Amino acid sequence: MASKERKLVRRAFAEGIRPEPKLLVSEWADKHRRLTTKSSAEPGRWRTSRTPYLREIMDSLSATSPFLEVIFMAGIQVGKSEAMLNVLGYVVDHAPGPAMFVQPTVEVAKRFSRQRIGPLFDSTPRLAGKVADVRTRDSKNSMLSKEFMGGVLVITGANSAVGLRSMPVRWLLLDEIDGYPVDVDNEGDPISLAEGRQRTFARRKTFKASSPTVTGVSAIERAFETTDRRRYFVPCPHCREMQTLEFPQLQWTKHGLVPDDAVFVCVGCAKPIEERHKTEMLARGEWRATAEGADPKIRGYHLSAFYSPVGLGLSWGQIASQFVKVRKDSEKFRVWTNTVLAESWKEKGEAPEWERLSVRRETYESCVVPHGGLFLTAGVDVQKDRLIFEIVAWGRGKESWSIDCGIFPGDTADLAATGPWPQLDALLARAFPHEAGTELRVDMLAVDSGYNTSAVYSWARGHPMSRVIAVKGVPSGPLIGAPSKVEINLRGKRPIHGYQVWPVCGGVAKSELYGFLRLEMPKDDEPFPPGWCHFAEFNDEDYFRQLTAEQLVSRKNRHGFITQAWELIAGRENHILDARAYARAAAALLGLDRFQEQDWAAREAAVSGAVPPPKRTPRESWLHRGGR
Repeated sequence: MASKERKLVRRAFAEGIRPEPKLLVSEWADKHRRLTTKSSAEPGRWRTSRTPYLREIMDSLSATSPFLEVIFMAGIQVGKSEAMLNVLGYVVDHAPGPAMFVQPTVEVAKRFSRQRIGPLFDSTPRLAGKVADVRTRDSKNSMLSKEFMGGVLVITGANSAVGLRSMPVRWLLLDEIDGYPVDVDNEGDPISLAEGRQRTFARRKTFKASSPTVTGVSAIERAFETTDRRRYFVPCPHCREMQTLEFPQLQWTKHGLVPDDAVFVCVGCAKPIEERHKTEMLARGEWRATAEGADPKIRGYHLSAFYSPVGLGLSWGQIASQFVKVRKDSEKFRVWTNTVLAESWKEKGEAPEWERLSVRRETYESCVVPHGGLFLTAGVDVQKDRLIFEIVAWGRGKESWSIDCGIFPGDTADLAATGPWPQLDALLARAFPHEAGTELRVDMLAVDSGYNTSAVYSWARGHPMSRVIAVKGVPSGPLIGAPSKVEINLRGKRPIHGYQVWPVCGGVAKSELYGFLRLEMPKDDEPFPPGWCHFAEFNDEDYFRQLTAEQLVSRKNRHGFITQAWELIAGRENHILDARAYARAAAALLGLDRFQEQDWAAREAAVSGAVPPPKRTPRESWLHRGGR
């Protein structure tokens, strides 16, 4: 063999046995990744410099990286999916091994395989031939399974237990984990099932990414909270102070701008930062940990849509315009919070702090109606051995005063004089002095019929329905709905004039009440805001603990849907909260939500003694006749 030929053979042999360079994921992507017109607004060579914040996230998942897990809580259009595809391409080409890519459902997984993973292999020359053509009959490449030299990729949905436990995996990519069901096929949490596939690999890699959903439910937020919570700090173009892009700094009205021209205001020099500055700011940015004591093998990253590169995602002006459009629609505002701010949605039903309420008690007398109170209602919660009541005065703008509250002890099944019901009769007959010099009586009392139902109906029948109604809690609907007959005659039919019970959705009353309890104390020269709740010295610690004894909790059911329910806080009783809800329902039945100025003026005149009490409305007259 000629000398020249021997040199060529030696060179070819040397190149064949030379190990692959130890590339990072971002280096592999910059060198080999190609984007198509189907998946990118900027087709062609991938450039990490367009999304510099993704560099550290991707490199943390490199084969040579010491980190085992990366958590990415992200907003929309920041390149989250492209980062995951870069990791996948890197695995197939540079660090082969068994891999799994999980989407929320099998259907989404099929669509993602067809629209994103397929084009990744087709458009990236480096990956050409690594995976068999899906159009062939080769079973090594199907929609949900793709074999490559040294490994296999399984694409599945979090709703398929079979797919999640199909094989051991070293590389695990979990996308949009907040869309996963809580339980899959009665086998448990899909994230735990998938992670269980990695136990045999000491150098495993896990990538969890998602936009968050609801506080307390969000899986990505729970995972992020256990990490070092890295955030991307960028320099101000004017003073170079490093800062994160937060929504309170996005302003427009203070600078005489419309939302479409919104600017960020530097936390240091307070100068406006325009959209045109973003590219340079991103290039000079850096990730900084904001928490200590986390597992050093896990890294967590948070990134909102404010960081979307110019021309590739939402502009600051578009984000501001969206905010203006959705802020009054709670459902749309929740989606905007999750996907733009990358923050979980905090339900408004969380219990207010009872201590904060107790310190704002006022000095008005017990059982005396202050000037603003124009009519009284009462709510009664029925327990086995006692009645718990509260009397509430109502004024303009749903302003309210706790006038009296307490307990009538005794067996509530006992309607005789030895039971608690005669004490409730006395309460109805009682006159409460008004600071204007007149007296008020309870206009309507709503009593819970959920316990000792027969006794409640028997007592309530002894009073006109214009003053006493029996109510029953329901999980949904309006605050107080249409009544239903509860009596059945000997022929099995409901008599026309039979007694009726009113459905009350306590959740509606509690949501409104908690909103009112969170109102900020006005300044000395300002009036109380609408809905303000007044409390007196007789409202003790136990009263406030009971008034705030429940919270609205969001949970995922086994199908992945978020449901909400009011749940009792451990160690609390909620009887006062229920009594207040029934008093509010009684006020609604009297017209509190419909009152116009002339209605309030008439009641104000009656309280002052200037005119007789207002005549019954047609609805009140109907109630006085027993709803007949």
